[in-house]
Formats: sequence, C-alpha cells, structure tokens
Amino acid sequence: MKKKITDAKILIVEDEHQINRLIELVLQSDGFYKIRKAFDGEEALNMINEDKPDLILMDVMLPKLDGFSLCKMIKEDIKLNSIQIIMLAAKKMEEDILKGFENGAVDYIPKPFSNKILLARIKAHLINSNFSNSEKIYRDIVLDNNKKSVKINDKQIELTKFEFIILETFMSNIGTVFSRSQLLTYLRGDGGFEVSERAVDVQIVNLRRKLGELSSCIETVRGIGYRLKEVL
Repeated sequence: MKKKITDAKILIVEDEHQINRLIELVLQSDGFYKIRKAFDGEEALNMINEDKPDLILMDVMLPKLDGFSLCKMIKEDIKLNSIQIIMLAAKKMEEDILKGFENGAVDYIPKPFSNKILLARIKAHLINSNFSNSEKIYRDIVLDNNKKSVKINDKQIELTKFEFIILETFMSNIGTVFSRSQLLTYLRGDGGFEVSERAVDVQIVNLRRKLGELSSCIETVRGIGYRLKEVL
C-alpha cells in the first residue's frame, strides 16, 4: 500500500523552544501529524531508539550530545541508518556543516529558513528515500516491507526473519558495504542470546542459496563484509 508523504514520522531536534515549536506548526500546517520533539541530543537518541522516525530535522548545536555526533551515531547503526537527516544551522556555520555531510546528513538548511523551502526539502528527501512505497525492487527481486514478502520473477521465496532483514538492508543501501559486526546486531540481543560473527556468514550462505541465479549479486568484500552489487 502506498503511503502519503504526510504519514511520515518526523523528529524535530532543536533546543530553542520557539524554533522547535515554529517547525512543528509549519509541518502541521502542511498536513504532517506524526511529529515528535526533542530539545537535546541525548533525549533525541532515546526517542529515536524507542520509535524510529523517517526523517529528522536536527540543529547542529545541541546540549548534552551535539548534532554532528548524534548524526554519526545514527548512520553507524544498521537499524537506524536509513533515517533521512536534515541539519539546521546558522548561516555563519556553513563551513562547519561539511561535518554533517561527512557524518551522513542528506541536507543542510541555514537559519533563518523559509517555511516553503523547509517543506519542499523535507518532501523531496522523503520521496527520494522511497518512503511512500513499501516495495523495493532490485533486478528481478521485489521486496514488500508491509507484507514481509520477497518475490523473484513473481515467484514467492520463503526467507527467515533475519534473511529478510539482511536483504532489505542491502536493497535499501545498494553498493554499501556492511561489516559482519553491523549485520550481527540483527542476530543478537533481541532474542537474548549471543551469537558469533560466523552466524552472519551462515545467513548469507542461506540467503544466496534462496536467491538462486541472483546469488552472485551479494558480494563478499574481503576482510570487511558484504554488499549488494550496484546495477550497471
């Protein structure tokens, strides 16, 4: 089912209460309703872990945990790195905002900002992230996040929970190399048990087998981990 852009979950991270409230009102005026607010970096991180947002509007200068550090932490977490992050900063900090891009931010909006530009940028990044479409397509593979199903040439293939998560991660980040330790976060913790990095290799072997002729699309990057080969 196709979702509306205004169904997106947005987190505003801004320590100045008036600006935080202003952004909330701008979003609400355009139909966004799944809005949460945080006023420092640590509070934001807790909220992100409790309920993953689709997009974050984040000030650079934050108490307790600054925006650059928080952005880096999000992008290094395999369960959170699909979040779109837009940094907000005073115009005089334009040179510093390069740190935001280096740490994974997708955009930067200078303060004071135009309400129309803010909304346009938010919508553009949600569209580019395929937020409104639950389906991801890679060659002959169609993955439906809502139905938790995977088809190859319209034929259903049965994946385990972890195989599905790994494939969805790869298809959301085509060409990105994921280390075994990153992928391992899906195989430990939630079930309350410890597993070795060898378990990741086993999952990859099983996933490749189920992908059949497309198995070679999952590349081994020697000494690092795995990635989904970019389509040329």
